[in-house]
Amino acid sequence: MKVYLGLGSNLGDKSVNLSKAIELIKERVGELVIASSLYYSKAQGFTSEHDFVNQVVLFNSEMEPMDLLRELQLIEKQMGRMKKSVDKKYEDRIIDIDILLIDELIIDLPELKVPHPVMWERDFVMKPLNEIRGKF
Repeated sequence: MKVYLGLGSNLGDKSVNLSKAIELIKERVGELVIASSLYYSKAQGFTSEHDFVNQVVLFNSEMEPMDLLRELQLIEKQMGRMKKSVDKKYEDRIIDIDILLIDELIIDLPELKVPHPVMWERDFVMKPLNEIRGKF
């Protein structure tokens, strides 16, 4: 399956955090096909003095969607993310990994919604996604 993931970091060495996340995803999820350029953005949905570095990556993976979600959450935790955002209460984070698209699947579960429900509202997702989406 083609899996598009949105990555973001606004703490520590942000570009290194994204690279480390990609390496862990390659080890545990599947084959990296392409990664977008890095995109820089202000925090959205909360106030922070730390800007974000964002990237979208395309992976080939044979994992089932819920297994994929669990593995990505474990990677976030391994990298130091202590909790996910709840009820749109966002805060600074070492790493954020969002599932944007999985092939042409539509998933509407409480814990997983694909396509990502607000990705179209976020330039920091759509610009890097559009950069790589037409290439594969």
